[in-house]
Amino acid sequence: MKLSDFNFELPNELLAEFPAENRDESRLMVLNRKERTIEHHKFKDVINFFDEGDVMVLNNTKVFPARLFGNKEKTGARIEVFLLRELNEEQRLWDVLVDPARKIRIGNKLYFGDDDSLVAEVIDNTTSRGRTLRFLFDGSYEEFRKKLKELGETPLPKYIKRDPTPDDKTRYQTIYAKNEGAVAAPTAGLHFSKHLLKRLEIKGVDLAELTLHVGLGTFNPVEVEDLSKHKMDSEELIIDQNAVDVVNAAKANNRRICAVGTTVMRGLESSVSSMNTLNTYRGWTHKFIFPPYDFAIANCMITNFHTPKSTLLMMVSAFADPDFIKEAYDIAVKEKYNFYSYGDAMLIL
Repeated sequence: MKLSDFNFELPNELLAEFPAENRDESRLMVLNRKERTIEHHKFKDVINFFDEGDVMVLNNTKVFPARLFGNKEKTGARIEVFLLRELNEEQRLWDVLVDPARKIRIGNKLYFGDDDSLVAEVIDNTTSRGRTLRFLFDGSYEEFRKKLKELGETPLPKYIKRDPTPDDKTRYQTIYAKNEGAVAAPTAGLHFSKHLLKRLEIKGVDLAELTLHVGLGTFNPVEVEDLSKHKMDSEELIIDQNAVDVVNAAKANNRRICAVGTTVMRGLESSVSSMNTLNTYRGWTHKFIFPPYDFAIANCMITNFHTPKSTLLMMVSAFADPDFIKEAYDIAVKEKYNFYSYGDAMLIL
């Protein structure tokens, strides 16, 4: 398949700028692959499609406040720094994106905070992801991380043009977020409320967790027409024994295994044994899933509505069949479903 196969007309007003008032009140489109049917529900109705012994796999990564604003030495120009990945704890080295990029050179210093209490020096200008900064900070590592948190903002996606609100701090985070390390939320999980999780638990639906620290690679545009030539950025993935046991038991019993989000689906497919069961994993994955693809672990998934030509849309198309997804997306646009990070959800059975 080619990049142009995943293009469609998406009206700007369907890109959700704000989350639904209540997490589980967003809309839910339900696709049944076997029957080729499409239904419309509220997200909290998702419970009606699962029974005792079924499993939902969640990504428990936690978004950290990755967006900083600093001033360039001498000129005082305002520079946005987006923290991507910590390279070295001891030396305080980070891979970052800077905007505007053209103004930044090796050796430039950037000052952060009203009192310039944090300083960074650009030491590399050539990485594929942008720049490498060394933060110059006298305190301990714990104090340094505390300072980053204090100065950082919630890293809302670029399409959201407004400033972050205090509400975004909690709403751009799943309620089960635990392990800090993501620069973007695993957005399918944003629809779960405490009340809904409790109801699923009471019904006997098992929850398994993995950690995939979402990086910008998930959202990087595909710039090649031949999809086999696209390279995903690596993202850190951890799957522990507990998750493996829960998922493999459900698989052995032919239960529903639902990947909550494309990050979970990518995580599961990154650690499949020769017997098509799940293995534990600790490392990095750059798995890129596009049609045609045989999925080994999950047999249903929850996902948001994705933007044209995105790797996320390609994965969903591989799972549900490209023609069926195209039909569903045409309906979503017509019915004015909200798209992207703060948008509505889709359940694919």
